[in-house]
Amino acid sequence: MKKLLSPHWLLVASLFYFGNGLLHDIFVLKDYSGEYNRGLLSLLMDGHILMLSGAVMFMCYLMLQSKIQCGAVIAIIVAGFMLLYCAMIFPFLSSYGTIAISLIVILVAVRAYGIFPSIWEIMGKYR
Repeated sequence: MKKLLSPHWLLVASLFYFGNGLLHDIFVLKDYSGEYNRGLLSLLMDGHILMLSGAVMFMCYLMLQSKIQCGAVIAIIVAGFMLLYCAMIFPFLSSYGTIAISLIVILVAVRAYGIFPSIWEIMGKYR
C-alpha cells in the first residue's frame, strides 16, 4: 500500500496534465484556420489551464519530496479543481484518465498530510 500511494503520483499527474495541455494547444493551433478571436482564445485557455495545473502539481511533488505538508494541501486543491474541470467538459470529452489520476493524487495527498509535519512545527524551532 505504501508504494501504491507514493508521492510519485504527483509527478505522474504533473506530466500528464502538462503534456495533455501542451498537446491540446498544439492541435488547436494546427487545426484552427482563421484569425485570433474569442473562440480561439477559449480553446487555448483549456490547454493553459492544464499546463498551469501540471506546473503547480510539479511544485507540490517537490514539496512532498522535501516533506513539506503544504504541498499536500495545494495538491488536493489542484486535483479537486481538475475534477471540477473534468465534470464541466465531460459532455464533450470524457477524460477518465484525468479523473482517475486526480482521485489518486487526492488520496496520496491526504495520506501525506497526515504523515508529514506541519510548517508550524518546522518553523517553531526558529522563533
